[in-house]
Amino acid sequence: MAEKNTPKKHGRSGDVREERLKAALKANMARRKAQAKARATQNGKADKDEG
Repeated sequence: MAEKNTPKKHGRSGDVREERLKAALKANMARRKAQAKARATQNGKADKDEG
């Protein structure tokens, strides 16, 4: 097999990585926010049932 000498574009791959990490962070924050909201409503229902 012949080796291919393809130049790697470090600048562009960094941008792609940055965008991927940004999207992952946004999804993670949305998931955490939804979990916190679910816990808050769950705790609110527990308080109402007891009293």
